[in-house]
Amino acid sequence: MASLKKLPAAGAVRHGKGLRRSDKKKAGAAEESAGSAFHFAGLPAKWNPPLVDAPKARKRAILPLQGLRGSELVTAFIDDKGFVSVERIAERFGMSKVQLAETIGVKRETVHRTARRTAPKTQARATEMLEIVGRVVDWAGGEKQAMAWYRAEPIAAFGGRTAEALVKEGRASAVRDYLDHVATGGFA
Repeated sequence: MASLKKLPAAGAVRHGKGLRRSDKKKAGAAEESAGSAFHFAGLPAKWNPPLVDAPKARKRAILPLQGLRGSELVTAFIDDKGFVSVERIAERFGMSKVQLAETIGVKRETVHRTARRTAPKTQARATEMLEIVGRVVDWAGGEKQAMAWYRAEPIAAFGGRTAEALVKEGRASAVRDYLDHVATGGFA
């Protein structure tokens, strides 16, 4: 088993081979004063999560979705080839690729094969889902809540069907129109 190290102070960033001296002092003082505060549920008291390398962390930084709406949310998930990245969507919303495939209404093989991930149908469904989630993120209170609304909240105007079911049927424009109607003060 690998040797276990002590947890650094909050906010400590790894530079090169180790921590800055000031961070080492803070970590030592914090450990002495906190006692067993470093104990995570089910893990040894001296368990140390891996430190994040700052340059790599910037590359993989996950964009906050608060404030991103509709098409802005879509552009946040476009990769360097111009396609909506299924991997980024799944990672951001905390779901597996298979769960994402079920959410957008495509077969699970679709999200694992590059040619199918970039297919027009897959891209359209992912884009429609992001546009709708982006419209309700502020109302729902956050990105996870917006996704929960998208997947589970029945919409009375559509006979109790969810936004997810409507997008799978190809009725995403009706959901967008409904959300626009509600946003302008119309009745739900």
